[in-house]
Parts: sequence; structure tokens; C-alpha cells
Amino acid sequence: MATIPDRLQRVRDRISQACSRFGRPDDSVTLLAVSKTFPGVTVREAFAAGQRRFGENYVQEGVTKIAELADLRAEIEWHMIGPVQSNKTRVVAEHFDWVHTVDRLKVAERLSAQRPADLRPLQVCVQVNTSGEASKSGVAPAEALALARTVAALPRLQLRGVMALPAPSVDPAVQRAELAAVRAVYDDLRAAGLPLDTLSMGMSQDLETAIELGSTLVRVGTALFGQR
Repeated sequence: MATIPDRLQRVRDRISQACSRFGRPDDSVTLLAVSKTFPGVTVREAFAAGQRRFGENYVQEGVTKIAELADLRAEIEWHMIGPVQSNKTRVVAEHFDWVHTVDRLKVAERLSAQRPADLRPLQVCVQVNTSGEASKSGVAPAEALALARTVAALPRLQLRGVMALPAPSVDPAVQRAELAAVRAVYDDLRAAGLPLDTLSMGMSQDLETAIELGSTLVRVGTALFGQR
């Protein structure tokens, strides 16, 4: 049975090989380890193997792990990659370094107001919903620029980029089209003058295609930690 260090190396190799294939530097893609549902001891094992960035989908679970791993806090970068409800913005603003799922102004305003002044600005991405699925969070692509401009002007936040969770598909053509649509939103926002540097897309099953299409951050859980 593969160990976490073994799996971590395999994922790093996949990223490196994809970067090489598509003419990108290895350091142009960041690996975010998605640790949801796995215990703090597992995160600690990945940390020992060299991983420093971890993503959590559930606010309370994430905050519990952050407290459990407080001795590593100065070196771990914690990302909230799940939906953030209005009544959870304070705890997110106080504990996380990044939020990938800003999809409405109310949440952004609350995160801005509740970010402690002694912490660096909260790094945020606007989440877009390119598939149009009603069950999925995210702002419509046509509304992304207006939201991004407003978020960029808020204090205590730093707008970094765009994030999406395309609908899963076994059809490579559909998968590619979904990811290309996310890239198009990212390009539109940059063309409008927003200084973005983060395109958060790609997971265990499609990270190579995401890297081909310009992803700068891939969110990998299963390939690192196993099935949930």
C-alpha cells in the first residue's frame, strides 16, 4: 500500500511531467492538498513529507485541524475551498489564509470587515460556475468581472484569481471545454486590468488537462490521501 510520501511524490511527478509537456516551468503550478475528512495526523504526515498548502471544504472541520496543528501554523497555508455561509465568515476570516469560493458580494464584505487587522490580507478567488448547474456555487461568467472589481476594492482582502469546480465528466472533450471556459473568464478579468495570478482549477482526475489550459493551482485529494 502506497504511503503518503509515495503518493505525494507521484502527484508532484505528474505536475512536473505535465508542465514539461506543455512548456511551463515546474514552479508555475502550486499543489494544494485537499485534506477534507482526513484527520490532523494525516495532514501532519503530508507536512513531514514536504507539503505546506492544505485545502478544507468544511469550516468547522478546518478550524479544528488548524487548532490541532497549531505548532505548524507558521509554516502551513490553509485554504478554504468549500462554500462559505454568511454566518461562518468571521471564523473563516480569523483562521484561514485563502478563500477560493467568494461568489457574492455579501460574503466578500463580511470577510473584509471581519479579517483581523494583525493578519495579512485574506487572499481570495472569485468562484465561477461555468456549467450552469443550479446545485453548484459560483457566479455566472457574465457577472464575474463586476463581482471581481468590487471585491478587489475591499480592504483586508487581496483578490488573487478565479476558481471553479467544473462538472465531472468521463468525456475528455467535455472536460476540456469546461476547463477552457474557466480559463476564458480568468483571461477576461486580466484583460480588464485586474492583477490576477491564480487560476484554481484541476483535481486528481484532470490535473494534466488543467495545467495544459493554464491552471496555476491544482486541488488534489484522492490521489494524495486515497478514497474518502
